[in-house]
Amino acid sequence: MKKNSSRSVLSRRDVLGALPMLGALSLAPRLAQAALTQADNADLQRVQDYLNNIHTLQSRFEQVSNDGGVATGTIYLSRPGKMRVVYDPPVPILLVATDGRIWYYDQKLDEVSFFDLKDTPAWFLLQDNVHFGGDITVNNLQRDAAVLRVTVAETKKPDLGRATLVLSDKPLELRKWVILDAQQKTTTVSLDDPHYGVPLNPNLFYWTDPRSPNRPGG
Repeated sequence: MKKNSSRSVLSRRDVLGALPMLGALSLAPRLAQAALTQADNADLQRVQDYLNNIHTLQSRFEQVSNDGGVATGTIYLSRPGKMRVVYDPPVPILLVATDGRIWYYDQKLDEVSFFDLKDTPAWFLLQDNVHFGGDITVNNLQRDAAVLRVTVAETKKPDLGRATLVLSDKPLELRKWVILDAQQKTTTVSLDDPHYGVPLNPNLFYWTDPRSPNRPGG
């Protein structure tokens, strides 16, 4: 029961900040670009090629915030530019990325908001071509026995935040991402049994306003 109650207190900032990139709704400490070795560059090229070969993804996920809030749900991704995130009850949130926007629906409040995709954390994995360098600065690369961790930030807006992509190695597979904000608070999203390259119904990424047609002003 305690775990379920913590799931219901996720804020819009928690939800958007968990998307696969920078947690861009708050500032984060600025990190210098990593001094990369030849081996580092080879690994980054492998990760870059791997990410660019992700065309579709369907996965269950668990999201854990720094204050102990926990949520689960299902994420659907179709590159470039399309994503759907459905949270399990009691979290009343639906996210749909399409046509250059991310739509945010709060069922409990019966409210809809939208944001330009490029102004949200999701733009990184949804762009047509993922590239380390240029728009994305690599702050750190760590290797464990079978894990690669790549910490990145947006080059032109380094104060927007940073994220660490965690991939299992041999073979490469994206397993989680960890967001760190200016208050040193983290949000971790772990993928549970992800399926890559699966056919997805295009209707998943078609936005229709789910609010009651009888609402005031509807």
